[in-house]
Amino acid sequence: MRENDTVRQMLLGIFLVGAGGIAAELWLLGHYEELDQIIPLGLAAAGTIAILASAFRPTAATVRALQAIMLMFVVSGLVGVWFHYRATTEFQLEMDPSLSGWALFRKAIVAKAPPALAPGAMIQLGLIGLAYTFKHPALRGQTPKGD
Repeated sequence: MRENDTVRQMLLGIFLVGAGGIAAELWLLGHYEELDQIIPLGLAAAGTIAILASAFRPTAATVRALQAIMLMFVVSGLVGVWFHYRATTEFQLEMDPSLSGWALFRKAIVAKAPPALAPGAMIQLGLIGLAYTFKHPALRGQTPKGD
């Protein structure tokens, strides 16, 4: 049982470092000009609060809330990849209207602005948060030790 506590603490730390890093990067890049750009910043804050609540006040409710927020991380990452990819393909087509098919996909996927796959980090964080909740003792009515 102690191994599970250690793994859960490691996942907590990884999530906090990742969420803090993403929030800082997005803030420094000015990724808050439109509502859809604010969503990952809001999720980083909500996820941080939720994972800390489930760590310091582990109840079924706090763990379930964390799971819901982590699912939102995954969905926002998928939607973000689509938004970034779409914006990049539109830009690439403005630069070279003759692009299509594989050539357009290749140009868009390796473009630096906006980086099409960058929102995938939200998916990773969501999965880390969900892993943190896997077989969480609070979901079985137990109080975890050391969480």
